[in-house]
Amino acid sequence: MLTPAGERVLNAASELFYREGLNAVGVAAVAEAAGVTKKTLYAAFGSKTELTVAYLRRRHDVWWAYLEERLAEADRPRALVVFDAYIEHPRLGSDRGCAFLNAAAELTAGHPGLDVIRRHKAAVRAKFAELIREDAPGAADPERLAEQLFLLLEGAVAHTGIDGDAHRVTLAREIAEILVRDTREAGAR
Repeated sequence: MLTPAGERVLNAASELFYREGLNAVGVAAVAEAAGVTKKTLYAAFGSKTELTVAYLRRRHDVWWAYLEERLAEADRPRALVVFDAYIEHPRLGSDRGCAFLNAAAELTAGHPGLDVIRRHKAAVRAKFAELIREDAPGAADPERLAEQLFLLLEGAVAHTGIDGDAHRVTLAREIAEILVRDTREAGAR
């Protein structure tokens, strides 16, 4: 449980890390944006590495909770909701692309943040597979379709960071809808 100052630090770091990049933002800038001293930042997180890990975990937790809310209300095929959650989240920016891909590009081998990123990506892929198995029980190869949707989403989201808008995610969703529909129809035969 973070103190109020720790929460301010994490909130400031989250905004700065996403907007400017992990390596471009130092602890002094985070502390200043949070209205705390560097000593307070280090008391709450111990190091920039631990702050980075906390940022990535928080980003996953916030996005995942939003995804689960959307899925609970969604009609089938729910795999398409994963695409929607990337472009419609009200609290997390997406104009710079995927925060996890951006962070992975900056982190060095062995950085503990990479484990958070790997777990997040594995969870997204596993969620696709779960939704396909549930929504298209007759699908011939739900794991293969899950991998296809995952790669389609990843590529589109990566381009959001390049293009600055989500039009490629929207296009990827349209392609995903065709793939999922074809799978559901094949399973119904």
